[in-house]
Amino acid sequence: MNRAVKIIVICLIGVLFLCLFLKKDAKENRYILDSANIKPNPDAVELNLDYPIPVTKTINGVDYLQSQLPIGKFGGEIVSSTIGEGPKTFNPFTSTDATSSTMADMMYDGLFTTNPMTGKVLPKLAKSIDIRGNHYIIHLRKGVIWSDGKPITADDVIFTWKDIIFAGLGNTSTRDGMIIEGELPKIRKIDDYTVEFIIKRQFAPFLRMLSAPIAPKHYFSKDKNWQNNFNRFLSTNINPKDIVSSGAYRLKEYVPAQRVIFEKNPNYYMINKNGEKLPYLDKIIYLIVGDINNQILKFEAGELDEISLKGGDVARYKAKESASDYVIYNLGADNGTMFIAVNMNTRYRKENGKIKYFVPIKKQRWFNDTNFRKAIDYAIDRDSMVQNIANGMATPLFTAESPNGIYYNSKIKGHKRDINKAKNLLKNSGFSFKNGQLYDKYGNQVEIDLSTNAGNTEREALGVMVKQDLADIGIKVNFKPIEFNSLVNKITNSFDWDLIILGLTGSPVEPHNGKNVWYSSGPLHLFNQRQPNQPLKDIRPWEKRIDELFEKAALKLSFSERKKYYDEYQQIIYNEAPIIYLYSPIRIYAIRRKIKNLYPSTLSGLIYNLEELYIDGGNRK
Repeated sequence: MNRAVKIIVICLIGVLFLCLFLKKDAKENRYILDSANIKPNPDAVELNLDYPIPVTKTINGVDYLQSQLPIGKFGGEIVSSTIGEGPKTFNPFTSTDATSSTMADMMYDGLFTTNPMTGKVLPKLAKSIDIRGNHYIIHLRKGVIWSDGKPITADDVIFTWKDIIFAGLGNTSTRDGMIIEGELPKIRKIDDYTVEFIIKRQFAPFLRMLSAPIAPKHYFSKDKNWQNNFNRFLSTNINPKDIVSSGAYRLKEYVPAQRVIFEKNPNYYMINKNGEKLPYLDKIIYLIVGDINNQILKFEAGELDEISLKGGDVARYKAKESASDYVIYNLGADNGTMFIAVNMNTRYRKENGKIKYFVPIKKQRWFNDTNFRKAIDYAIDRDSMVQNIANGMATPLFTAESPNGIYYNSKIKGHKRDINKAKNLLKNSGFSFKNGQLYDKYGNQVEIDLSTNAGNTEREALGVMVKQDLADIGIKVNFKPIEFNSLVNKITNSFDWDLIILGLTGSPVEPHNGKNVWYSSGPLHLFNQRQPNQPLKDIRPWEKRIDELFEKAALKLSFSERKKYYDEYQQIIYNEAPIIYLYSPIRIYAIRRKIKNLYPSTLSGLIYNLEELYIDGGNRK
C-alpha cells in the first residue's frame, strides 16, 4: 500500500470514528449516542432513553409482571448466533462458559434482575422485599407456575440456595461470592410464598447476587442420587420435552454444531398492558456459526437478525445502513475485558510417586518474575492493535475493570510501547540477549506457548501481533489457537499452558461478581489456578491483599468507600501484571429494523428484554 492510499485509509477511519463518536454523561457514567451523528431508524428508541420498568399486576390471584412497553404483535422469531462449538450444558448451576450460561439463563429466572439503564436491582420472581437490618424477607409472586404447571414456591427457593448453591454443587462462584467473614447466609421458609435470608452483616452485593436462577425442586431432585449426578444433569443430550423451566422461553431443539431453538413458554408470568401473555415471539434461534467470518456471511445473507460488528466491518456496514433493512447502534465501551493471562502456578501433583509440576521449573522462574511480566506489558503495542485489528473502534486498556464500569480506576493512565524499558527490565532480572534471542541467567532460551480459542478471528489476530511484539524483545512465541472447550480444559483442569489470550464478561456496576477470578481460592483465579480441594499455598502477599480488598469492599455500602478498595485492587493488578490487558472494544451492533420494542442499553445490550420484543408484521392473537 503506497503512502497516499495509507493516508486516505487513515482519514476514512478518522471520519468513521467521528461518526461513531461517544459522549459520556459524567453524572450517570454512561455512554450515549451523539444525536448529531448516529441516527437510528425512526421507529427505534434512542439509546439510553428510560426503559419503562415492568410493574406487578395482580389478576385473579396471580401476581403477573406487566410490561409497560407499547403493545406488540404476536408471532415470528429472532435468529441470533453464537461462535464456537455451542453449549456444553443447559444446567445454569454448572455452566462455566458464556454460551452455556446464555442458553441456561433463557430458561430459568432468578428472584431479582437488573434495571438495564441504571443497574439497580429489580424484583423478578420476587414480588417485593422487606429489609430489616441483616434480615431480608422476600415475598414471592403468587400463582406463578413452572412450565409443567406446578407452582413456584418457597420450597423451590430454599432448595436452590440451601441444597444446590450453598451445598457447593456445580459452579461454586455464586456460593463463594456469598461468604461473609467466613459464613454463608442462613435461609428459612416463613410460608409457601415467603422466605427469609439472614446475613452476618450488611453486604453490598447481596441483593444483586439473588439474581441467580431458581431451580424447580420437584424436577431437579426427582432421582434419589440427584446430588451425585448433578454435574451431568441437563446435559446437551437431554430430551427438550423433559425440561421443566420458568423462563420466557423453553428449549425446543438442539442440534450439535448447528443450532439451538427455544420456543415461548405459555406459562410465563409476564403480560402486556392488554393482559395478554408474553412473550410475543414464538421462537428464539441461535445458530452455531463456528467463527466470526461465518457469522458475517450469515448476517449478510439474511440468516441472522443481529450481529456484533468488529472494527474492520463497521465502515462498510455504516455506508450501507440508510438503504438497508438494519440499523446500527453504538453501545459504548465493552463491559468485558480482553487480556493475556500468565500462568504463574507453582503447584504440582504426584503421578506414580513422582512429582509433576503443572508448569516447568524454568518457566515458573520466568512467569513469577515481575520484571519478566512487566517486560511483556511494555512490549505490547496496544495502539497498533487498536488501529490494525479494531480499526480504531477501541481504546488501549490497562485495568481489570472496563471503562464502562462505575468502579473503573481512571487514575491508571497506562503507558506507550517502550522496547528499551522492556529490555532493561529483563536485564535487571539477569536475562541476556544473544543474536536477537532472549536467554535466562541459566542459559535457557526463552521460548513460550501462546494460545487462544480458534474461530475467534479477533483473538487470533491479536495472537499474531503479540508473537511479533515479543519477538522484538527476543522471546520466541509458539502461537496456536485451539478449540474453545480444549482451551477451557487447559485452564481449569490440566493447568498446562503458558500464556493465553482470553476475554471475560464483566458487570459495569458490581466488581464483586469478579471475585471468583481475583480471590486466591476462586475457581477462575486464572494465573494461579488450583485444583478443587487443593490446599492453598504459595499465595503471594499482593494476592492476599486483593482478598482483603474484595472482602472489605463488599461490606461497605457507600459507593465512595467501596471505590477506594476497587481502585487499589486495579492498581495492584497493573503493578504486578499477572494479567496484561490489551484494549477495550467499542460495541457496535447491527439489528434488523423489523424488531420492535428495542431499548438499547450501555449496560445490558440490545435484546435483553426478549419477552417484550416483537416483529413488525407478526400476527395478533
